[in-house]
Amino acid sequence: STTFDTSLTSRDAKMAEVHVIGEITGCVGAGGTSLFAKWGITAGAAWRLLEGQDSGQTQVDSPSFDVASKWAHPVDVHYATKGVQGWPKIYFQVYNQDKWGRSQLYGYGFVHVPTAPGMYELEAVLWKPAGTAMEAFTSFFIGGGPVLKSSDLVYSGADRYRLRTVATGHVMLQIGVVLRNFEKYGVDS
Repeated sequence: STTFDTSLTSRDAKMAEVHVIGEITGCVGAGGTSLFAKWGITAGAAWRLLEGQDSGQTQVDSPSFDVASKWAHPVDVHYATKGVQGWPKIYFQVYNQDKWGRSQLYGYGFVHVPTAPGMYELEAVLWKPAGTAMEAFTSFFIGGGPVLKSSDLVYSGADRYRLRTVATGHVMLQIGVVLRNFEKYGVDS
């Protein structure tokens, strides 16, 4: 039998907690085969990761008969917080791998972690920078295409709305959210 140390430090013991558990189920969209995703969870300065991995990468799925890539990649994180500002978001960078093993951007996307406890089926809309006509022409024959210099633009929104983008698909997630001690420590969710 395996035992886990679930004790919190004295600093964390006086904080509300959020546990997110589930899976990144897969991706659907136009024209994507052999897809994989790099993912991460971002949270504000008042949030502290207690347990789990807040970033990772799925395997490559090359469906033969289905239009959806299936990943079933686990997500299991446990945070402590003193406030709701900076509530966690899960962001994605999805790539298409060609037969030579080269990876090209398929799309970016993110979802907010729900603020109420329960089970959820979520979809992150994927998009990528449209680029110029010359970049599209070059991308068609050589591959590649425009990418973001900073992945923060995926979920921050400050400059994202000035970009010309093209929708490329959806990442699907099934997650459960558990909240603990929000009322006890005066944190309104």
